[in-house]
Order: sequence, then structure tokens, then C-alpha cells
Amino acid sequence: MVHQLPTGARDLLPLDVAQKQWIKRRLQQRFERWGYHRIITPTLEKLETLTAGGAVNPSAVIQLHDAENEVLGLRPELTASVARAAVARMDGVSLPQRLYYSANVFRRLGQDSSYHQHEFYQAGVEMVGSGGVVADAEMLLLLTDCLHSLGLTDWHIIIGEAALTRSLLQTFPVSHQKAILSAFATVDRVALETMPLADDLRQHALILFDLRGQQPEDVIQQLAQLNLSESQRQLVNRLKGLFDLLNDAWQDRQIRSASPIKPHIVLDLSLIQTFDYYSGIVFDVVSVNGSGHQRLGQGGRYDHLLGVYHPEGTSYPGVGFVLNVDELHQSLLSTGRLPDQAPTSNWLVVPKTPAAHGAAFAYAQRIRESASLVRVEVDLSDRISLDDARQYARQRRIEQLAWIDEAGNPTIERLI
Repeated sequence: MVHQLPTGARDLLPLDVAQKQWIKRRLQQRFERWGYHRIITPTLEKLETLTAGGAVNPSAVIQLHDAENEVLGLRPELTASVARAAVARMDGVSLPQRLYYSANVFRRLGQDSSYHQHEFYQAGVEMVGSGGVVADAEMLLLLTDCLHSLGLTDWHIIIGEAALTRSLLQTFPVSHQKAILSAFATVDRVALETMPLADDLRQHALILFDLRGQQPEDVIQQLAQLNLSESQRQLVNRLKGLFDLLNDAWQDRQIRSASPIKPHIVLDLSLIQTFDYYSGIVFDVVSVNGSGHQRLGQGGRYDHLLGVYHPEGTSYPGVGFVLNVDELHQSLLSTGRLPDQAPTSNWLVVPKTPAAHGAAFAYAQRIRESASLVRVEVDLSDRISLDDARQYARQRRIEQLAWIDEAGNPTIERLI
């Protein structure tokens, strides 16, 4: 009988693991340098927890039932779980809380789904309890720092403002708002031109449509010329303050660095990750290399989500982002920065006779305890030829051998 993996599943062999660990270690180092602390949440959550914020469609969740027939789900993302865990411990905690995670997530394969697998790997951060522009800026600066630490260069950040976009859409009839947003998201100008709208509304929709793919300063200047309400102008001013703060920070780092620091930024008001989930800035990180566009990560502000999980409904501001480790891996494969082989053992300990195996295990353990990380193999083959042991070591790229006699005396040999 041939045993095959189910559709959407995959194995990660040692080289795959080594390369993804390389990515995750560098991201974790960046998170911790910025003062974030790791949080680990359950792989399984109640389905109502995963879908409470409105960001996750229940059909995308791989569902199970427990002994009490309660519906559970494998987490399809981490923000909901982190929000639930954070608000459960808000009392007496100084704010903001800076949290990060590195974990696997699961999504159901659907007939119209773009996903080709069930399991993905993500690393991200959440800041709970800070609602200002400075917190938004920290997210984008940390995101930039993470991608630079990986050595990625061909990428840009697309930024939107969910509250402003929702407000601008209220000008249009409710029956057309979804279609207008869809035309924005799919860059379908023809759909707007042929939509059954009054001439002034159609012209207004086309003006908003053209406020995409431009430098933030240009978009903000054009927005300021529109007939905006006071609340809309406040949101535009908040965006301007955010970009002023980012530019100051990037300019300072540019002066102190020989490599480019400021990423390519696009302000796109059609970008809304999930309409009811985000309440402020939203952003996508997209690679633009020769292999095509890949979505490396996404994030945004969600000031109403935590109130969904708080026992008294108390709301706390939140902002965060997630990086997709699988897409980062694909983008880095051609750069030469990833490890090109799985880690090798440092030592091969070879008993000279079958009676020397006990002494060989004891000597190998002494080597393992002599350094923080040293990989030691004991030869198990009862080899008659010492040349066979040397050949095995060369094949495994092991550089040091220790020949052990029955008394535990070593003879050290270094293969060059």
C-alpha cells in the first residue's frame, strides 16, 4: 500500500527547515530588539473565537468537534488568538503590550481558493494599547527593519486607510459601494465608467480611483483639494503626520547607513484588508522581483477588535503585521542568502572495536557538553576499515573524527 500525503499537505526536509529557520531567527531577533515578547497561543480555538472579529470566514477554517460536540477550528491566522489572550490579562498590565509570534496556521482548501496547501508559517507582531500615529509608524519602521535584515530589496509597501475609505464610499448609494470597492481593488476603471451612477457620482468615483499608485505626498495633496468633511480631513492629516514621521526616521537612518533604507511606498485608498476588521491604516508588503508579485506580509490597525474578546466589552487600540514565511522563503531562494545545505555534524566519534562503543558514547557526550551547540555523531556501523569511516565523514561533511579505544582514550583526526 502506497501512503501519500493528503491534498494540501507537505513535508519539509532538513534543508527546507534550515532555510525557514534562518528566516524565522532573523525576524525573531528583530522583534526582540524592538522590545517585543513572544506569545504562544493554542493551535485549536473555539470557532466563535476565530470568527468573532469578522476577519475570518468560517468556511476558511478547518473545523473539528470536541467531546462535547463544540465546534473548534485550527487557527487560520494569529491576530484573533493574540487579541483574546491579551485582553484576558489586561488588568494591571502596563501599556502598550508588545507581543510577537512565530507559528503555523491552517486554512481550508476551497474550490475557488488561491491556496494550494493547508498549512502555512507566519511570524508577526501585535501592539496592544497604543492608538497614536507614533504606534503606526513603529509598525512600518519595524516591518522595514525586518525585511532589510533578510537582505530583501525588491519590495514595496502599499498603504491604505480603512476608516477614510469607508467614509469616502458613503457618498455613494449603499447598493453600489461593494461594486465600487471591487472595481478599485481589481483596478477596473471600465467597471466604474459603465456603472449606473449619476454623472457627478461617477466622476467622483473616477477621481478616487485615480488616487492610487502614487507617492503618498501627491495623493494627500489631491485629497486635500476635495470637498471633505471635518472627520475626513482629520484622517487625511493623520496620514500626513504618519508619512512625515516615517520620512524623518528613514532620513536619519539613511544618513548613518551606506545602504538604502527608505522603501518604495504607495498610498492606495482602495486597500482594505477586511472591511469590518481594520479601523485605521492597512498595508501590504509586495515583492516585485522577476518571478512575479508575491504578498510577503500585511497588517493594519484594529481598534475595535479587542473589545469583542473583553469580558466587559472594553476596547483597546491595537495594530500589528504578519510576515508570510513561505513567501519570504520563495523570494529569498534566488538571492544566495539562504543556507544551501542542512547543518552538518561537527564530530564523528568512532569506536575502534565493538567493545569500545560505551566509551565512544561517553566521549561524545563530553564533547556535546563542552560548547553551547556542537553536533556529535557516534559511528554505529562496527566498521572494519578505518577508511570507510573517513569516507562516511567526508560524505557527511564532518571535519573532525575521534577514534576511541576501550579505555576511552581518543585519537583526534581532522579531515581537510
